[in-house]
Amino acid sequence: MKDAFLDVDNVSLALGGQALLSDVSLTASPGDVLGIIGRNGSGKSMLFKCIAGLVVPQAGEIRVDGFGVVSQRRFPPRMGALIEKPGFIGSLTAFANLDILASIQGVIGKPEILDAMREVGLEDVANKRVRKFSLGMKQRLGIAQAIMEHPKLLILDEPTSGLDTSGVEMLRKLVGRLSSEGTTILIASHLAEDIDVLCNRTLRMERGALQPL
Repeated sequence: MKDAFLDVDNVSLALGGQALLSDVSLTASPGDVLGIIGRNGSGKSMLFKCIAGLVVPQAGEIRVDGFGVVSQRRFPPRMGALIEKPGFIGSLTAFANLDILASIQGVIGKPEILDAMREVGLEDVANKRVRKFSLGMKQRLGIAQAIMEHPKLLILDEPTSGLDTSGVEMLRKLVGRLSSEGTTILIASHLAEDIDVLCNRTLRMERGALQPL
């Protein structure tokens, strides 16, 4: 097996006396597309929040290309994420929303933002206010923000939510391209068909614990 780009090592998290993640471990190498299937509330989104440095677990470590996410307590470098429903400022255009997000890291400019919008099929509505977007268009915009900075680790939580058939096909092609370029991708879904189409490895999460299929 190739060297792991992502290494989740014995991560546990409990809130209010309830175990949300129980001794979770996984590894993923460059180019892997790892699917995690589980019912809503099984812990998938919480695991992704821990990988993204948004939630600090009580035990374990998460390393992204050697970077200790738990010990450093911050968003790992070269990572893009779509976790739960994407949130945007409705009164601003799609481009303006992405431009604000891009200014945080300051590593890309207008061409990269437009490239990401083009890849998800939103190039013709870049100057449209997000409050006029459908659910599927907002989901496409969320995917655009996750990929626009050319991440080496991409995590997508229920990425097909709100997408029509053409949107799912767009996502399939996007995931295939990024995987072929060596991006490590994690996808969570409660739908087995999403995982089957998009991923080459699959795990199941139940009550905060990962299990092989």
